Formats: sequence, structure tokens, C-alpha cells
Amino acid sequence: MRNDRISSVTLLIVFMTLASIGCTPSGQSSSQSEAPPPASSPTPKVTGVELVDDPLDVPYVSTPNQVVARMLQMANVNSKDFLYDLGSGDGRIVIAAAQEFGARGVGYDLNPKRIQESNENATKAGVTKLVRFVQGDLFEADLSGATVVTLYLLPEVNLRLRPKLLQDLRPGTRIVSHNYDMGDWQPESVSIVEVAGKKHYVYYWTIPEKKRGKTKSGR
Repeated sequence: MRNDRISSVTLLIVFMTLASIGCTPSGQSSSQSEAPPPASSPTPKVTGVELVDDPLDVPYVSTPNQVVARMLQMANVNSKDFLYDLGSGDGRIVIAAAQEFGARGVGYDLNPKRIQESNENATKAGVTKLVRFVQGDLFEADLSGATVVTLYLLPEVNLRLRPKLLQDLRPGTRIVSHNYDMGDWQPESVSIVEVAGKKHYVYYWTIPEKKRGKTKSGR
């Protein structure tokens, strides 16, 4: 009985040692890296991430001004538009739309520091009558009045957000995303902006007409 106990303890120690170095008893690694699924469009690496105090869905990475200009150009923003920027950071997209085109805009961001910075930037730009910034969850944003939606989110967040955009936005609403697409929802156009030797991708969609549900009779 004593030998059985010693053998059991020995086996337990060996197993725990193997697990601590990431191996199974068969000698194979317990954590294997899997190749990412093929993307329908280029997926640039995220660089220059600014760490924030609270864990958020999306780290803060500012959009270069040249890319902002291309996003607004592709969306054909004008003074009649109501632009929503989801994950608005320092507010530069909303503010640029107001400054350059006289468009109204709302920015949503979870980080209170970004909201404070956005309001300060809007004051400096003299567009506080046209824009406002909301500290809140972009998945709960009221998008009913939007004519343009701009995004700079991570790929998985874009995919999670896609059903809300298709459900909440009116047909014809323009959507522009910096660097990341929406999976199998193919963009109508893609533009490349090169800044400091790095390529930035801008994707453009419009919300399609909603299909009418069939009645029980099939009519």
C-alpha cells in the first residue's frame, strides 16, 4: 500500500511538471497555435496602441488625418448629414465632418478620458453646436437618425456590430470603416491611403433595402 501511494504521488508530480512546461504526457504541446481563418480582404496589423485604464473592447489607436479625409470623401459627407462615429477616440472624425462640411455628428466611446478630450477638441475647433460626445456602449447606441456611420474597430467587433447596423440603420445609410471589413459582407469600394510608408484601407458600404418578410401564404 505504501509503494502504491508513493507511485501515485510520483506520477502526479511528473504530470504537473509536464503541464507546467506546456506539454502533455505524450510530449505534445498543450497550446497549439492555429492559423487564422482566411480574410476576405487585407487585414493590416494594429500598431501604436495606446493603453487605457479600463479594459475596453477596442484599444485606442488614432486615425491619421489623411485617412479621416478619405473616409469622409468616400462617404460623400455634406451639410445635411448626421454622422455617428462608433469608438470615436479623440473625436477627430466627427469634428472634421463638422469643420469641413458642416455636418452634425455624435461620437460614442467607453473611455471617459476620450470623451473629455473630444469635448475639448470640439471647443477648440468651434463646432460644439454641431457635435456631441457620449460615453456609452456603442452596441446600445441609438442610430436611428444616422445618415453616415464611421468605424475604426477591431475585426471581431465589426462582425458583432454588423447585425445592429443592418437592423437599426435606414436603407441608403453610408458606412465607412478604417482598416477592417465586415466578413462576407463585401464592400462596395475599397481605398488605400499610404501614410508614413504604411498602407491604410478604407472600406465603404451602404445599407441595402430591407427585404419584406413573406406571409404564411407565401405572398
